Amino acid sequence: MPPRIYLSPPDIGPDEQVLVADAFASNWIAPLGPHVDAFEREFAQQIGTAHAVALSSGTAALHLALRQLGVCAGDEVFCSTLTFVASANPIVYEGGSPVFLDCERASWNLDPNILAEALRDRARKGKKPKALVLVHLYGQSANLDPIVALCEQYGVTLIEDAAEALGATHGGRPLGSRGLAGVFSFNGNKIITTSGGGMLVTNDAAFAAQSRFLATQARDPAPHYEHSQLGFNYRLSNVLAAIGRGQLRHLAAKVARRRAHFDYYQKTLGDLPGVQFMPEASWGRGNRWLTCLTIDPAAAGTDREKVRLALERENIEARPVWKPMHAQPLYARAARFGGTVAEELFAQGLCLPSGSNLSDADRARVAQQVRSCFPGAR
Repeated sequence: MPPRIYLSPPDIGPDEQVLVADAFASNWIAPLGPHVDAFEREFAQQIGTAHAVALSSGTAALHLALRQLGVCAGDEVFCSTLTFVASANPIVYEGGSPVFLDCERASWNLDPNILAEALRDRARKGKKPKALVLVHLYGQSANLDPIVALCEQYGVTLIEDAAEALGATHGGRPLGSRGLAGVFSFNGNKIITTSGGGMLVTNDAAFAAQSRFLATQARDPAPHYEHSQLGFNYRLSNVLAAIGRGQLRHLAAKVARRRAHFDYYQKTLGDLPGVQFMPEASWGRGNRWLTCLTIDPAAAGTDREKVRLALERENIEARPVWKPMHAQPLYARAARFGGTVAEELFAQGLCLPSGSNLSDADRARVAQQVRSCFPGAR
């Protein structure tokens, strides 16, 4: 069996080792410490926000954002349907009800027309959503200008789920700074990783301060342990923040490498019948976290699942595009607007190995195996 090719493995270099060694040498191992402070400053500068709060996961960041909005039983929160389940789960943590919105073909992200329809419907019913969780899918910006305008028109708070989108931009501006808060993930498969971790960014000083307070078990100022609010153990450790600092230094190179993978796959596979790649919308520049394509069975003579299984037989990891939230058993009864575009993308969509440390030889091996699945392709 040839060596395993992973979808998006960690890509760690010498800078991370030096910074982690510094954390050990200083004995700042426990949560918080100088690397956490520095990581927050450097990350906020990268995004262009006034504040950043380092946390244990992107899910924790989203949870804290929704917690501070006062989401509770009876509240609805709009959410992109084509996403990972962590975009929706924190809504339920707080007792709210997710309402899932379909995507557009131009970016695979939330369709502003669907959002407008949903907001008009809820306005007629006198039930304004508490927030919109807007996902920037697979490292590409949603169509922010009309979405922001609609949120302002209806008085809906915007939370940007940029877990997959660090290094991507909208109109030249980094994602995560248009809403009240932006959330990022540093899971092992993301553009940069801290093994596990996340970040909440905001321009609201009080919002950032309350996020830190809630993330450290909501400990009140006192010489003893005093608690008047429910808190969480959500802060990032100094060791993991050291990894994040080293990773962040090489963000541009990591994005460039992933974009190069996309260009290669598009060049070598774009002529295959029934194959279309995830488009890059005119309003932004994506990080191409994962190279995604669709396979139309009627034109291709094969389908996404046959290709995926053929790759797996060659020890190559590939995955279907996210299964829409409204199609998940967990959320089968949730309200939704549209859904057919997301369903089609899931049925036909495939993610190819895209890690920034993917070698040219392994990338060629992936492309060769994909081509071999198409009848008559050479």
